[in-house]
Amino acid sequence: MYEELLDAVIGNDVERAEDLLRRGTPADPAGEGDSTALYRAATGGRTEIVRALLAAGADPDRLSGGADEGLPLCAAAAWGRTGAVEALLAAGADPAGRESHGWTAVLWAAANGHATTLETLLSAGAPAEDATDGGTTALTLAVRRGALGAVRALLAAGADPARPDGEGDTPLAIAYDWLGTQLESALLDQIADQVKEDSHVVVGRTRAEDGTDLVTVTVLDADGDPGFEVQCQRGHAAIATLLEEATGELPSFDELAERALPYRDLDEEAETWWTVAGSLQQRGDRETFEAAIRACAAEDPRRREFAVDVLSQFGFTEGGKPFLEESLPVLRRMAATEGDERVLRSVLGALGHHADPRALPEVLEIITSDDWTRTESDPAALAAVLPPGHADGLALLISMTEDPDDDVRDWATLSLAGLEQDTPQIREALAARLDDEDLTTVAEAARGLAARGDARARAGIERVLAESDDEYARDIVEGLRPLPG
Repeated sequence: MYEELLDAVIGNDVERAEDLLRRGTPADPAGEGDSTALYRAATGGRTEIVRALLAAGADPDRLSGGADEGLPLCAAAAWGRTGAVEALLAAGADPAGRESHGWTAVLWAAANGHATTLETLLSAGAPAEDATDGGTTALTLAVRRGALGAVRALLAAGADPARPDGEGDTPLAIAYDWLGTQLESALLDQIADQVKEDSHVVVGRTRAEDGTDLVTVTVLDADGDPGFEVQCQRGHAAIATLLEEATGELPSFDELAERALPYRDLDEEAETWWTVAGSLQQRGDRETFEAAIRACAAEDPRRREFAVDVLSQFGFTEGGKPFLEESLPVLRRMAATEGDERVLRSVLGALGHHADPRALPEVLEIITSDDWTRTESDPAALAAVLPPGHADGLALLISMTEDPDDDVRDWATLSLAGLEQDTPQIREALAARLDDEDLTTVAEAARGLAARGDARARAGIERVLAESDDEYARDIVEGLRPLPG
């Protein structure tokens, strides 16, 4: 009967697995060296079956005895099966359980770049300083892979950024080794001695869960079936920057700009670009500020764009904006003279972050230009610099809440809702969005009305709760209870 259970797990046949368990099939096999259904279910991310097996008494910490098998938690972590990891942890699985050679769930998740799974394990008490018997740490594994999200999670959980691995290599030294490396070639070199004459190699490029570029090299046999594969993420430049920051190594502005520029369009959301820019922003020192100002006049528009993005929040703290009086004139001048649209978009964003009403003329000039394509950054920047009582600016912002583009409409509604002003015009514009087809926009409108004590917010709140499965939209309205009116 246990073989039937294994078959049900492999086929993800939840109903059959539950029926077999109800009819008395043991949740764990009789033999200590046998493969367990729980391990198979965890590997495949069969979360419903994992829960059923655990409810039927399966041991969450039992080693599975098949070839190359081990702990269910490690299997789920290695494949990024976060749902299965959560179910196993809830059933009492040891978050620090070790397999052969000292491998743990944290090490597997780090090695394969599964940041969400890693965060789940770390939150459950798994140690960020895990290392194999040979001294390879979770952090060095994540760095070698180029897994930016995993590195962030480990550093946030307290992993030592300077701890070397068993061969004496520090995380930063490993990251430096990968800087400028052509990933595809490096991966091909790794498997060169394993590729047979009749096999075929395929290189694929997708996005990892942290947004970085994921390169996969797969070896196909003579029949075209996949044999094995190796992967790496293009996050090493951002990781090097994080580790420099964590260890007090501070390259110059120009060095970091050269590091960031090649990545502007590689990452899904420019993760490397913004990681490097953010690191420079946090320095808040005169030398870096002046270097950024000089770069605003560079011949290369990408360097100007980078410089503006650094200046956008340079030195900003809860205590103030110490460089505002020097950076604002530069940005306003660029708004009037810049000819590259991408740089101009960065200037608009920077003026929005500076949130100074003196920049209103420049913001209006940019976003009302005949050849300007509206994006969600337009209403955000306008609202940030809009002084109370400016009728034309308010009318423009309200018009954006009716934009055909969902993102523009949503951000315009959010921006309008966040104004400190309370006028009938604002309230009516927000109320008009309660019937919007985009439920996030409805949630933002309800928030704006609720903040103004307008009972019409209730209709928006109830609609979002009844119709939306978007966590962000639901969180907005959940936070507005008790209902207004």
